[in-house]
Amino acid sequence: MRVDAHCHVYPPAYVEVLRALPGGLPPGLPIPTIEDLRAHLERWEIGAAVVSLGPPGVFFGDAARATALAREVNEWMAARVAEDSRLAALATLPLPDVDASLAELEHALDVLGLDGVWLSTNVGGTYLGEPAFEELFAELDRRGAYVLVHPAFPPYDAPLEWPVWLVELPFDTTRAFVQLLYSGTLDRYPNVRLQLSHLGGTVPFLADRIGSLVTRVPSFRAAIADEPASYLSRVWYDTGLANVASAVEATRAVAPAARIVFGTDWPYAALPESGSDPAPELAGLIDDAGVAALVPRFGKETS
Repeated sequence: MRVDAHCHVYPPAYVEVLRALPGGLPPGLPIPTIEDLRAHLERWEIGAAVVSLGPPGVFFGDAARATALAREVNEWMAARVAEDSRLAALATLPLPDVDASLAELEHALDVLGLDGVWLSTNVGGTYLGEPAFEELFAELDRRGAYVLVHPAFPPYDAPLEWPVWLVELPFDTTRAFVQLLYSGTLDRYPNVRLQLSHLGGTVPFLADRIGSLVTRVPSFRAAIADEPASYLSRVWYDTGLANVASAVEATRAVAPAARIVFGTDWPYAALPESGSDPAPELAGLIDDAGVAALVPRFGKETS
């Protein structure tokens, strides 16, 4: 069974919050419904999906409102999973408030039974490997949690005329991973099961350059316990918006097939209009059963 490990859906109440923001809905933001998601699965003969809220998240400057909204989103996600066995869901946390996020993590995983969490590469310019999020990563590690790392807009304006999502989002995933690596976060919290969106942004392509830091700036060698390349093979990568053989082959050079999971990034994905497989090039390049290590509820079906 093929599992789409990277899908987004927005609860109706969350859409209303977005509409009420100054300026209204973010430009170009699709508004997928749960019915649209089910049609996506049926149209492309996908057996199951991992859903998350995704950008822009729940923090819009008001910490208390973010905490309440995260709870509302997670309760809605849990209800959708309960009514459809094809779905797994990742929790939304009200970062940058770490205490509130720890409380919501406990509720989402222990009470609601959600399958993990999704985290933005940065929250207001603070990246995942920075000390501000140390306590959160310690708890994620204690739980052996599944974490989807999803790009956010970087804390600067796009320097050229094209949309910020074109290159800045994959660069932000790369930036977050390098920060997690050289901050020692991946060493301190090895039990966190990280999935990097979009085949890690540019991580596989820049693998050698990322690793060269320990020789070009030797002070960084003491920051990590192993060779840089070894960390690239320990995380998972999804093929969302990267469903082409050339990109997957680059990722296969740094990670085994079982660490590469199928994903579309629906509803942002531009899928073909014909055929029954949205990514025919991927046959034999990824291990469809690899997602079971991230989502045990899909283990039997994918094995």
